[in-house]
Parts: sequence; C-alpha cells; structure tokens
Amino acid sequence: MVKSEGAELVGGDLEEQGWAFTRSWVERRLAAGERIEAVARLRGGWTSEMRRLSISGPEGRRALVLRSFVKPFFLQHADGLLSREAAILRLLDGTDVPAAVLVDADPTATSCDHPSLLMSLLPGTVSVDDQGAEHRADLLAAQLLRIHQVEVPPETRPRAWQAWTSTDRVRLPESTARPDLWQQAVDVIRQEPPAHRPCFLHRDFHPGNVLFEGAGDDARISGVVDWVETSWGPADLDVAHCSTALALLHGVPLGMSFADRYVAAGGQLDEDPAAHLYWRLIDALAFAPDAEKVAVPWRELGRADLTPALLAGRLEEYILALVERYS
Repeated sequence: MVKSEGAELVGGDLEEQGWAFTRSWVERRLAAGERIEAVARLRGGWTSEMRRLSISGPEGRRALVLRSFVKPFFLQHADGLLSREAAILRLLDGTDVPAAVLVDADPTATSCDHPSLLMSLLPGTVSVDDQGAEHRADLLAAQLLRIHQVEVPPETRPRAWQAWTSTDRVRLPESTARPDLWQQAVDVIRQEPPAHRPCFLHRDFHPGNVLFEGAGDDARISGVVDWVETSWGPADLDVAHCSTALALLHGVPLGMSFADRYVAAGGQLDEDPAAHLYWRLIDALAFAPDAEKVAVPWRELGRADLTPALLAGRLEEYILALVERYS
C-alpha cells in the first residue's frame, strides 16, 4: 500500500460516500485546537482505501494516514488484519525499523463507517522504475534482514505464517507451452513445508510496500508500510515474496539475485536447495496465472508496460529459473 507524500493523489473528502462517522472518530483523536484541513486519497493500494489527512493546529501542520477497508472480501477479515497491524506498529515503535506510529484503530467499525486505522505519515515515495532497481534491491535485502532480527517476546509473537496458495488453487496460464514445468512446480508444493527456524516476518515485503528518499546511489529507505500480514515463520518466505515481486517488476535476473543479496547482507536461508525451492514456489505460484493483482497498483504508479501478458511470461520464466537452479 502506498502511504507516501510522493504518491499521486486524488480527491477523497471524508464527508463523501458516508464517511461522516469516520471523520468524527479521527477528529476526536487530534490534539486540542487541531483540525482536518484537507484530505487526499493515496494511489497504489488494492486491499484498502488510503487517505492522507492534512492536519493544522496551534503547533503547526502535520499529516496522518487513514487506512479503511471497504471491499466486501476484506471487510470480512478487517478485524484480524487491522488488529494485527495495530499490535505490530506498537511493537515496532522504538526499534530501528522505519514504521509508522499508531494513533488508533477501529477494526470492527464500532465508531467509524468502515474498519479503519489511523497512523503517522512516513516520508518518501514508492519507487517502481527500472532505473536504480539494482541499488534499491540491495537496500531492500538489508532492510528485510533488520526486520527479521526484531526480537519478539513469545507472548507478543504474531500469528504463524500461512500459505497464500495450495495445489488445488494454482491457476495455470492457458497459453503456456510448458505444462510439464508447471506440474513440476505444483508437485514441489504438494509436499509438507520444510522444517525451519522461525523469525519475525513482514510477510508482504516488496517494492510496493517500501518508501524511498533520494535517487540513484543516494537513495535510502525511509519507511516500510502495510503490516497487516505480519507473521512468524521462515526468513526464506519473506525473501521468496520479495524475489517474486522483483522478478515481475524488473525482470527474472533481479528476482533470482535477491536471495543472494540477502545472504550477502548477513542473512541466513535454508541451505537445502529443495527446501529453499519449496518456499520460493509456494510464493510464486500464488501469483499465477498473470500476476494481475500486483499489476493494477504498479500500473497506477506509472508502469503501464506491465501488461498481463508480460507478467505471465516473466512469472513462467522465473519459475523455470527456480527449478533449474534449485532442483
């Protein structure tokens, strides 16, 4: 989800389409004398609606971000998702992970029109251009390692990881000339998950959920967003998810190299190639057949070249590269 000052904005006043209760809820959480001066919807997300709220008051101006679930599917899961994100933001407060500061949450829409979470606005913007992608991949690897190193007491650990696909849910591209490859990949995830040493996972770590400041070699990560899927599980799974996204967004070679970049940054992955292949494929197959669910927000951010046909081709080539390297 995009929650950055650099994201493209569209109109989105809190009074429109039945947002009056949400506005009142937000106003009650502002400091004395503060008011909502302007509201703008942030582009780039597909699970929830994101709004940047410009706040003015006696101490000056600041900005907050309001996340609200409005789609029927996500409304069913809003309580769990927003409660988890609120807990994780509290946990990360004071760590070296650049996450937003929680203001408040209403996961069950007790006071809001829709389940909502209010948090601080992080600086920076999402970068999805091919230019500078290699350098940003190194930064992503180092940041992901720092996330995995977050120490979490047993009583506050997030939920155990969950797979986002299964053998009976994988949809193969209709036009594939490599049905045997896809069947081989599906057979890999038919096995039981490999034994692993669990750690703290973002679980949805990819370029669309990381904010950058600066350009070129001066680029640096200024924020990591979207903590609704945070889990407890293998580092390989987080690495796999970012690898798939990089392969789709920038090409197979960058996706294939991300695990190596993570290890070079000091991270540890499963040394058994078969186990590592399982984690990579359990993630990649969740994007079949054409990765359209990530293409929509990426195209909104300017990547009109990422057509379903292009992404379907990249996904198949990526699965082929994984099988050839780790089988």
